[in-house]
Amino acid sequence: MLVVEQVLQGRYQLKQRLGQNAGCQTWLAADLDQHHQLVIVKLLALANQVLWDNFKLFEREVQILKQLNHPQIPKHRDDFWIDDGSQLGLVQEYIPGHSLKELLDRGHRFTEQQVRQIALQVLNILIYLHELNPSVLHRDIKPSNLILGEGEQVYLVDFGAVQDRTATLGATLTIVGTYGYSPIEQFGGRVAPASDLYALGATLIHLLTGIAPADLPQRNLQIQFSDLVCSSPSMVRWLQQLTEPALERRFSSARLALEALLSDICPSSSSHLPSILVPEEIKGWNWGAFLLAPLWSLTNHVWLGLLAWVPIVGFWMAIALGIKGNEWAWKSRKWQSIDQFLAHQKRWASAGIVLGIAVNLVVWQLGVLLLLIHLRHFPLSWMSPLA
Repeated sequence: MLVVEQVLQGRYQLKQRLGQNAGCQTWLAADLDQHHQLVIVKLLALANQVLWDNFKLFEREVQILKQLNHPQIPKHRDDFWIDDGSQLGLVQEYIPGHSLKELLDRGHRFTEQQVRQIALQVLNILIYLHELNPSVLHRDIKPSNLILGEGEQVYLVDFGAVQDRTATLGATLTIVGTYGYSPIEQFGGRVAPASDLYALGATLIHLLTGIAPADLPQRNLQIQFSDLVCSSPSMVRWLQQLTEPALERRFSSARLALEALLSDICPSSSSHLPSILVPEEIKGWNWGAFLLAPLWSLTNHVWLGLLAWVPIVGFWMAIALGIKGNEWAWKSRKWQSIDQFLAHQKRWASAGIVLGIAVNLVVWQLGVLLLLIHLRHFPLSWMSPLA
């Protein structure tokens, strides 16, 4: 039996039990090897009463979390067997904050603007998950699995129901989900990216109404909530499409749902809006784009940056790339994660420091030389008085 202050693996000191169900316990613990840094320890007891499906789900959660790398998903830190193999443990990054369910239970009511911001953040997380190869489906999005952290950052937690899409069509899936938030097809063993979108929509409706979706009236299996909120008609329509009972009538992807929401926020410029918001972590000066502007533009698919090849204009284009290059590159290419993007730009910055200064001096001096040659052959012809 686990108790407070007990140390697991000679490293993780249990501080507080956060939850327990289906033979699984979740603890807040201190990592003694990392200056008592707080972590989340999840333990599955492999007793006789533990269902084989629960073990498969736990094991799948461990394996998939190892592959994920997103700033709004708690990172996998460790996993282990305890003693004689009677318990399987998972250690994750601890996210300080409160779940949206805790805030609802305290009587907090969310405005439409707050709900929009939460929707934008979760959709970006789902774009990352669903566009992995194979795609990853969370299958249990609900207020208790969304943490509101520092700076109003939203984190998606508890991947205990996660499923990747390596299974062939028609294969049997473990049926999981939470009534009210999960779409009907999920309880029939069928799952798709739009299933996560339904759960997100039901969650957002809960935030707006303060009423759990299972307690709201339904008509033809669709949640009826429009009379209970003071939201804009466009927001209501968007949520209704997210929570369409028929899978084929929902948005087919998180990317399409995000584009629709962004278009609603700023319809006059919807054609110019990026399909993915630019994360704050990547904003800032880009030395690689500034120092090696012509080559950097090619590999990052920033075609406007090709103006850096033009003498005279190239210098000013390089400055523009230094200032806005990170944002343009994020929008122009498909990146696996923010870390991958930052690592890519770091390599360019290193190359720029080693080679870029010399290359740019040659290019800019060549441009000045060409200008001087031009002026020598056509001296001040542009200043000649009219005849």
